[in-house]
Amino acid sequence: MHVMADLPTRVVPANTLRDFVAAIFRKAGCDAAEAGRIALQLLSANLTGHDSHGVIRVTRYIEDIRTGRTRVGQSVTVVCESPTHAVLDGNYGFGQSIGPQAVDIGIAKARAAGLAVVALRNSAHLGRIGDWGERAAAAGLVSIHFVNARASRLVAPFGGTARRFSTNPVCIGIPPLAGKPMLLLDMATSIVAEGKVFVASNGGKPLPAGALIGPDGKPSSDPVTLYGPLVPNGPRRSSEGKGALRAFGEHKGSGLAFMCEILAGALCGGGVSGPTTDPFANGMLSIYLDPERFGARDFAARTMDYVAYVKTSPTAEGVEEVLAPGEPEARNRATRLAQSVPLQVAVWANLCTAATELGVAIPPA
Repeated sequence: MHVMADLPTRVVPANTLRDFVAAIFRKAGCDAAEAGRIALQLLSANLTGHDSHGVIRVTRYIEDIRTGRTRVGQSVTVVCESPTHAVLDGNYGFGQSIGPQAVDIGIAKARAAGLAVVALRNSAHLGRIGDWGERAAAAGLVSIHFVNARASRLVAPFGGTARRFSTNPVCIGIPPLAGKPMLLLDMATSIVAEGKVFVASNGGKPLPAGALIGPDGKPSSDPVTLYGPLVPNGPRRSSEGKGALRAFGEHKGSGLAFMCEILAGALCGGGVSGPTTDPFANGMLSIYLDPERFGARDFAARTMDYVAYVKTSPTAEGVEEVLAPGEPEARNRATRLAQSVPLQVAVWANLCTAATELGVAIPPA
C-alpha cells in the first residue's frame, strides 16, 4: 500500500484565512461580494471540521474558473414556479452564490405557504451542503436536501466495482432550540466524501479500512486506488484512478445514493452521473417545512426532550459521550475560532502558489 508521510500542519487565524481566500478569488475574477461568500463558506467547512470541503478546494475552483467550468457572477434563473415550488437553473455559477439564492427562495415560499420544494440544476460545486441546512434552520425551518453530481462518477454500487454514483450527500436541518445548537445531519452516501480522499492523499487523516474498492473487487484504503500515482502537492484527478469509493452501509447507502441520483438529478432536470457529454454540475432537491404550520407547537420541547433522552444512553467501550447530529461541528467551530484553523502543509503550499500566480500577498501562518 502507498502511504504518504504524515505531514505537520500550519495554523492560520480564521479571519486571516477568510481574507486571504477572498483576495485570491477577487483576483481570479469574482467581485468582492462573491469572493467574500466563497471564502466564508469554504472557511465554514474548515471550522466545522469538514476540511474536505474547505480551503483545500481553492485550487480546484480556480482551475474551474480558468476552464470555464464555473462561471463567476451568476444568478439563478427561475424555470418555473408556483406558490409552493420552484425549478431553478444555476447557470454553472459558484455554489456559494447559487446555493444561498436557491435556499432563500425556498425559505420565502415555505414561510408564505408552510412548505416548499425547490429543484436546483446546473450549479457548480455547492460546497458543504450543511451550510444550506444551517441557513434554513436559522430561518426557523426544517429542511431536507438530496444532492447529486452530473458527470462525476466516483462511487461503486453495492456488489459492484465500477463507478456509477457520485458521493451524493443528504442533509437534514432542524432549527436551533432554546439556545441549543441546531440539529444537523450532513453526510455523503459514500463511506467518505471524495474530499476526504483528497485530504488523505496529501498526508492527512488516513481513510477508514475498505473505504475504496479496486477493479479487482478488493477493498482498499489507499488514495492511489481513486487517483492513480500521487505527486506531492500535485493535482488529484479521479479520472486517473482505476478504483472507486464504496457506499456506506452496504446495500442501504448504495440505495440512498441511487435515489439521490433520481431525485436531485433526473427529477430536477440536470441529469444523473451516468455517461454524458455535459459538464459537471450539482443538482439539489430541497424540501422546506415550517414547524408551526404542522400543529407542532411543542415541537421544540419534544425535540429537546428526545435529544436529552438519546444522550443518556450508556456509552460503548472507548466512547466518552453520545452526540446528537451537529454537535461535533458546533464544537469544532468553537475550538477553531478560538485557536485558529489547522491546515495541512500541502494545502497551505497550494494556497500560496495560487496567490503568487495571481499577485496576492501571502499572510504569515
